[in-house]
Amino acid sequence: MSTARPTPKTPIVITHNPGEHRFEASVEGRLCVLDYLPQGSVLRVHHTGVPAELEGRGIASALVQATVDHARANGLQIVPQCSYVQVWMKRHPEYADLIAR
Repeated sequence: MSTARPTPKTPIVITHNPGEHRFEASVEGRLCVLDYLPQGSVLRVHHTGVPAELEGRGIASALVQATVDHARANGLQIVPQCSYVQVWMKRHPEYADLIAR
């Protein structure tokens, strides 16, 4: 009986591309994004996109995490228009104070 060895996880590197109004990561040569529309001190997060073959690896979650960290560090609030971000925010109530009222 053989046991499969775990492979080291490649860290997901998220970059902020303010010119394109998005956070992005290149994973296995594929672009993964979280798009937002800046409006004053609010980020309207309207789209999270991860190619189907990369789903289930925590990439979308890492993109949202980078976005909320950026918002907190810069005194911004978030309007989660993307359904994925809405669910993520509900699962992470420690960021509820960032949701624009």
